[in-house]
Amino acid sequence: MSVPAGATANRVDHAGAAADFIAAAQHVEFHDRRLWEIRRKRDHECQGIPEWEELRSLASAIKEHTLGHLSGYLEEFERNATANGMVVHWARDAAEHNQIVHQVLASRGVTTLVKSKSMLTDECALRPFLARRGIEVVETDLGERIQQLDGEPPSHIVMPAVHKLRADVAQLFGRTIGTDPQQTDVPYLAESQRQHTRPYYLKDKVAGMTGANFAIAEAGSFVVCTNEGNADLSANVPRLHIASIGIEKLIPRIEHLGVFVRMLSRSALGSPITQITSHFRAPREGAELHVVLVDNGRSERLGMEDFWTSLKCIRCGACMNTCPVYRRSGGLSYGATYSGPIGVIVDPTFNLRKYSALPYASTMNGSCTSVCPVKIDIHEQIFRWRQVIAERRQLPLAKKEAMRVAGRILGSPRLYRAAVQAAAAGLEWLPRFMVYNPFNAWGRQRELPATPPLTFREWYLRNRGGQS
Repeated sequence: MSVPAGATANRVDHAGAAADFIAAAQHVEFHDRRLWEIRRKRDHECQGIPEWEELRSLASAIKEHTLGHLSGYLEEFERNATANGMVVHWARDAAEHNQIVHQVLASRGVTTLVKSKSMLTDECALRPFLARRGIEVVETDLGERIQQLDGEPPSHIVMPAVHKLRADVAQLFGRTIGTDPQQTDVPYLAESQRQHTRPYYLKDKVAGMTGANFAIAEAGSFVVCTNEGNADLSANVPRLHIASIGIEKLIPRIEHLGVFVRMLSRSALGSPITQITSHFRAPREGAELHVVLVDNGRSERLGMEDFWTSLKCIRCGACMNTCPVYRRSGGLSYGATYSGPIGVIVDPTFNLRKYSALPYASTMNGSCTSVCPVKIDIHEQIFRWRQVIAERRQLPLAKKEAMRVAGRILGSPRLYRAAVQAAAAGLEWLPRFMVYNPFNAWGRQRELPATPPLTFREWYLRNRGGQS
């Protein structure tokens, strides 16, 4: 298995970054409650469909089949999309994607790009690339625009600013677009952003950009699912529309689309369907439609025996909404475009050293796998990444030594019982500073529980030891 090590990259300190989020107790409480509420809505919607598990199996099989025949479906998509009047480009990596987009824009004198939500363009760092070349990029999705104005990346795949309170947004808009910083009414804030953004669509030398949720090989078309309508404006008001699409977004047939559309919004937000599901098959009369098919490491991941099924992901975010670590640490703490459980298994494929801490940001409870609409074995891949990180010697020295000692103790019943007794005595009698110090990671953000009077083994021997 080939995994880029990125030996010179600095490791993301997830625990350290999470500490900043945890310090704001009000934000943590809201973030946790809000995402769990969405998880519960997801469960309610799924339980209302008797064939939900059948849909999951079917969606997983469609994705698995497509990935197994990806080259053929990509060629079919290009052939049909070209026949429809689209211009199809191929990008091997982020740099090539950005160069293609810039060349198309610059050759037409574009100075403003109105852009709907796209994790792929965030992955490619398109916005700063274009800004350095004199092209202003305006995010038109409300959450993405909030994050752009605040100089932050998105913290969630579906809800980019879910970690912010209404008061945070009011203060931000007051600083950046001149609204009343004390006005926290949601309709007021949303309408203010809308009024501030809409004029960009009507500028001279403007182009529009979208991503895509699904690309259909047999039709040479693609589908964008939104709840705000901004993607339709980005695609239809300017005369130039560019769509950036990861090669894993392919599905073979139009008939397969219904499976995924039924599952996407239910998994993401606990709603029956997205407000707007837009199909793009050809450019409007007198307009241009360009599609950039992007690899950026996906082909290499497809060849990874243990991790290729992560390419089945439909970017619903259900795994994030259910994850106790993500809900209590916030998406920005992962230091990557993709956060939460899906980020934990995807990010190391981009840079193993940089993201080597992320597979340990998990309780391994398996909830992410159980809610995944395409049945990615997320928690098993997290465990496998831990093995790979150890095999590649990417563990920090402190963690490596801790694991070595733990392995020795847990491998010996005698040593384990002695360690338990010593720990119980230490917690009860040692001065506080000897327990709560920089070397005890478990004590940094929580009070350790009081030790019970008996261990389970002592209780068992006392109460059940004589029974057969």
